[in-house]
Amino acid sequence: MTDIPKEARERLKEGFSLGFGAPVRRTQSADGTVKYLFQAGGSYLPNRDSESPRFVEAAYIPEPDRRTLCVSTQVGCRMGCLFCMTGKQGLQGHLSPGGILSQVRGIPESGGLTNVVYMGMGEPLDNLENVLKSLEILTADWGFGFSNQRVTLSSVGLLPALEEFFRRSRVRFALSLHSPFEEERRSLMPVQNVHALSQVLDFLRKAQKADARRISIEYICFEGVNDSPRHRRELVRILQGLKTRVNLIHYHAIPGSPLRGSSAKVMEEFEEALVESGIPATVRRSRGEDIQAACGLLSTKELLKAQGAEALDY
Repeated sequence: MTDIPKEARERLKEGFSLGFGAPVRRTQSADGTVKYLFQAGGSYLPNRDSESPRFVEAAYIPEPDRRTLCVSTQVGCRMGCLFCMTGKQGLQGHLSPGGILSQVRGIPESGGLTNVVYMGMGEPLDNLENVLKSLEILTADWGFGFSNQRVTLSSVGLLPALEEFFRRSRVRFALSLHSPFEEERRSLMPVQNVHALSQVLDFLRKAQKADARRISIEYICFEGVNDSPRHRRELVRILQGLKTRVNLIHYHAIPGSPLRGSSAKVMEEFEEALVESGIPATVRRSRGEDIQAACGLLSTKELLKAQGAEALDY
């Protein structure tokens, strides 16, 4: 903009970005999944120097009947889940609405997307206002025009932020559960110390009485940890009264973690047991494991490289 003083242009440049940031790296899996790495900075990551080496990831997942993009909402995360690489970075910053939506518009496949899921790096409800603003733009007729039915937000279940999300947005919701037993869930997900699973499920049951939106359960299967018949029975019990579907997820192992994914046979048995008990369930096919598609793996590796630290052993 040459019609304003140079000093004003420089000040605007420091705080704002025009257009959408392009990814700095693209990696494609043999199964078609594409992992995009974005550098976060400037107005996309408020209160951070744009030169700082901070990265977020977005995963494009093509399927015969849909084309889904998984986006990040934070740089790092402070939830500290045992199975998640993003948490190893700690929380480095909240993405602005522009930083979130730049992932949607900044990839070559943007025009053909059918679904967007907020399941990438970070805990969406820990960045509530920026996430809600991005959802408004994403689903509004004057914005990107996505149907609420085509957008899903995944969360570990932060109260009262979850209540605010249900009040102000109509997109679908997925709860990261991963163990039906409170103590076991606490060992996997420290958030359990503050927001008990029973309280979260009680809220979802009440919300569903007046809100018909789809609620799903995300359940990563860990070998010998949460995949036994005892876990199946307890999961059926605690989900009584909630209209939901359970997505059983294969675990992408991360460096330094003792956790290993359950076998395909065990996951199929888990699925069958839930269905026979009246709980719809699906085993989610593993995608992109050959390109480190699990949240946080690629960005952590890039962060360490940028900082001159020793690389992770993959």
